[in-house]
Amino acid sequence: MKKLDLYTQLARPFTLLPPLLGIVSGAICAFGSVHNPDPARALTLSVLATVALGSLCASFLNAASNAINQIYDLEIDRVNKPGRPLVTGALSLAQGWRFTWLFYALAIVPTWLVVVHPYDSFAEKLGAPLSMRQTFFIYLAGMLFTFVYSAPALGRTKALGMWANWTIAVPRGMLLKVAGWAMVAPIWHVEPWFIGAIFMLYLVGASSTKDFADIEGDRAGGCLTLPILHGARGAAWRIAPFFVLPWLLLPVGAFVRDPAAPEHAILTGNPWVLTGLGALLTLWGIYTVYLLVRDPDSLAATENHPSWTHMYLMMMAAQIGFAVAYVVPR
Repeated sequence: MKKLDLYTQLARPFTLLPPLLGIVSGAICAFGSVHNPDPARALTLSVLATVALGSLCASFLNAASNAINQIYDLEIDRVNKPGRPLVTGALSLAQGWRFTWLFYALAIVPTWLVVVHPYDSFAEKLGAPLSMRQTFFIYLAGMLFTFVYSAPALGRTKALGMWANWTIAVPRGMLLKVAGWAMVAPIWHVEPWFIGAIFMLYLVGASSTKDFADIEGDRAGGCLTLPILHGARGAAWRIAPFFVLPWLLLPVGAFVRDPAAPEHAILTGNPWVLTGLGALLTLWGIYTVYLLVRDPDSLAATENHPSWTHMYLMMMAAQIGFAVAYVVPR
């Protein structure tokens, strides 16, 4: 039980909810969209099992990502997170690597069976053509991004200022939503990428919030995060627009025609729910920015700054709001 507790600390399970919610939200959006390949829109056992499998794999991928980040950040964590099991020696690096590769395998391999309608039975999913394995390749790309972020041999963008933000935002914003969509409908439309772009832009700013309290260790480890490069005030103002501007794209997507399919809007959920959600999140973002910039130095003084709480709550509210918009009739 003690060893299990140590591996649980390595996986950091409290961070698994946002990707799980993002996958489910993306799948619901696809199910309620005009691009659902099943004309009957039946909530079949095949659909539920596919989304459940994909969601579980997303959690495993996040656990592997957390572990590999701790492996490469060992010296940084000696300063910032001295109680973590790799730092204390309670788990060896070899054990950390075995955990990482096991969970990468658990995350990637099963997604080979995540194939959308009309491939509904196990045999049909197993024999589906390569072009239908969209979720598998998205997860594979997500795995690659975790190495690019952490591993020096692949760039370690974690140490490269704004590049770190983009390396987090693309897989956890863009690809996460598209992966959820790919569990129900094909991704070859503007809509899933438009939704993903909204979350990606939000995370370009929001992903920096964790860096303010880690300045001491990051500086010692050679990571040039935005607070180190620009100071707390400069970094706060640089990330502030990303808490507001992405949400303004919701009413745009709800009413502007899809250039590839002019018979409907880019976003095919309920336009008024999407517009209301955009307005709510924009106002919420403005308030969060106020918390960020009114006293930027306090961001570096605590690990539980109120703006960070709002950042996570906004992310989850946006995921739930999108799902509701695609369930409510147009």
